[in-house]
Amino acid sequence: MTQTIAPRVRPRVLPGVRTLVLPGVRTLVLLLLAATGLLLAGAGPVSAHAALTGSDPQQGAVVDKAPTQVSLTFSEKVALSDDSLRVLDPKGKRIDRGDPANLSGTTYAVKLHSGLPDGTYTVTYQVVSEDSHPVAGAYTFSIGAPSQTTVSVSDQTAGGGIVGVLYGFGRYVSYAGFLVMVGGAAFVLACWQRGSGVRALQRLVVSGWTALTAATLGLLLLRGSYTGTGKVGDIFDLELLGQVLQTKTGAALVSRLLLLAAAALFIAVLFGAYDKREDDEKRDLTFGLAIGGTVVAAGLAASWAMSEHASTGLQAGIAMPVDVIHLLAVADWLGGLAALLVALYRAPADTPVNGTAVRRFSRHAFGSVLALIATGIYQSWRQLGSWSAFTGTRYGQLLLVKIGLVVLLVGIAWISRRWTGRLAEHVDGAVEDEVVEGEAVEGETGEGEAVEGETGEGEAVEGDKEHAAARGGTSNSATATASASSATSVSPSPSSSSSSSSSSSAVGGKKGDAAKGGGSQRAAQLARQQAAIDTARQKQRRDADPNRFGLRRSVLAEAGVAVVLLAVTTMLTSTEPGRTEEEAKAATAASSAEASSTGALTLDMSFDTGGQDGKGVVRIDLDPARVGGNEMHVYVQRPNGRAFDIPEVKVAFTLESQDIGPLPVAPDHISTGHWSASGVQIPMAGEWKIAVTVRTSDIDQTTVSKNAQIG
Repeated sequence: MTQTIAPRVRPRVLPGVRTLVLPGVRTLVLLLLAATGLLLAGAGPVSAHAALTGSDPQQGAVVDKAPTQVSLTFSEKVALSDDSLRVLDPKGKRIDRGDPANLSGTTYAVKLHSGLPDGTYTVTYQVVSEDSHPVAGAYTFSIGAPSQTTVSVSDQTAGGGIVGVLYGFGRYVSYAGFLVMVGGAAFVLACWQRGSGVRALQRLVVSGWTALTAATLGLLLLRGSYTGTGKVGDIFDLELLGQVLQTKTGAALVSRLLLLAAAALFIAVLFGAYDKREDDEKRDLTFGLAIGGTVVAAGLAASWAMSEHASTGLQAGIAMPVDVIHLLAVADWLGGLAALLVALYRAPADTPVNGTAVRRFSRHAFGSVLALIATGIYQSWRQLGSWSAFTGTRYGQLLLVKIGLVVLLVGIAWISRRWTGRLAEHVDGAVEDEVVEGEAVEGETGEGEAVEGETGEGEAVEGDKEHAAARGGTSNSATATASASSATSVSPSPSSSSSSSSSSSAVGGKKGDAAKGGGSQRAAQLARQQAAIDTARQKQRRDADPNRFGLRRSVLAEAGVAVVLLAVTTMLTSTEPGRTEEEAKAATAASSAEASSTGALTLDMSFDTGGQDGKGVVRIDLDPARVGGNEMHVYVQRPNGRAFDIPEVKVAFTLESQDIGPLPVAPDHISTGHWSASGVQIPMAGEWKIAVTVRTSDIDQTTVSKNAQIG
């Protein structure tokens, strides 16, 4: 029996059909993904959400008598551990005793040993703010007179290093997983119920669940090292893990894992029992799944709201439910957008996403955008507090970038909405045409006409012959049998001829049955081949629709912008709110003013040398700021308030009204970011110009100045 092999179907590309993704769109997506990577890579350590607003002794103070304790005041409540507050003598030895304690409100203190000698002491702190972010810093004070110190605090950071990068990436993945899981499930239930049987959508939602679960477990393991030592080796420290489970953040992460177990059951029902129901039977189950899914999604959103920005500060009782609504609206919009993108590109030809589903999603997205605007305005007011914070704080600057991306996203969504309106007029008609054509082709096939002409070059004639042979109940093997029988009948022996004839008849009967079986197999192969051709033709015709093609491009552009928007949002949640930053600045200014009222002079001057690590703030403390000898301290800090060393710093005093000066002063280096000079002579009272020259490298240098009344 001759074996027949079904030819591979290579669908013919219809004239005028363009590729699904234009090179320009690919380039746009790649650029957006690259920008996201740069944003995440450049995020750096998490900014402090609780700022140090006061201390006793104050930073740089020189006290006559050794204090019995050191107290620190923060802008909000913080969580302490045994080593959160440390005080080190000039040789780096700890001189604090006991555990830190909360004196009152947001003030915390640690006791000191008695009989401390004169010299410069270093205070270091590492705490966790009420919104779950680590805060670290250091400063110095002196007893009797400043001295040299061996303590270095330049590397005093919180949430940095490899652990900080991993923790930030885990936060991004958890947000992305939440959006995809919740938004994808909402898209299936509310917009396209037939999508519950589409494998691509099932994989999307399950991938979101997997990403969120894996990220949550990772964050739980990283948390102890992230808020503590920052060492990779401490990630699997069970003692640290036990401490994390007792914190607010640890409880939130565990609650999220429990809710994800419920979400797994929801997904199993959505893509299992729900998909197998008939459309009429799905109504009641749809309502139940919608209620249950909303409860689980709200609980997952609350695991963020109850442990981060919304849980502390102004109007926390209102801010937390508003934050939940904000997260659900983001998931419904951006997660649904991802589901729509997958449906447009990966849905099978026999289950295309129709215009009705796209219109439903458009309405859902519009409602989500309105909710985002309302909740976003409230959150912006709560976190910023003033218009100046938009440009004067890092939080405000990131928020402006986020607003710009949202506006861009809404603009692209408006374009998608126009394509949706056009698609609605064509999708239903196209589907009807495909059905009619499929019936016509099926009728032609029933009459025995093989539709092989489009399957390939050189295969049509052979296919027609084989199809005809299968239809007539014969085969090449049957023909061969008949030829063999004729050849045998020429034998001169009658007996031999008779025997041979009967034998040939028997063999021919068996092979005739085999030929019938082979013909039915070939018919099945041809039927499958025809079905593949019809499916390919339907898919090509669907893809050739310019309205669907335009909708695909605009939705793909939306998804690319959404990826960058999510990265900016992740950075925003890790940045000190503008209101807190401005309150900390005001408290520092008030402390400086208080010091000035007692005779001391404090000046803060920002500088930028233009090189690497060229930005910072230099502070001048002059005590008692009178005619005669004065004690001067110079502090250099990064923009985030952490002290750091520079190669050189010089100070000059000029009284321009009397043409005196400049009088140069070269202070001595005391500790990290701290210089001091004693016996600075001010010859007469007046408004002096104090100029500070800062050099951050061999070639990067700048001079900043301020005027102040002395004497």
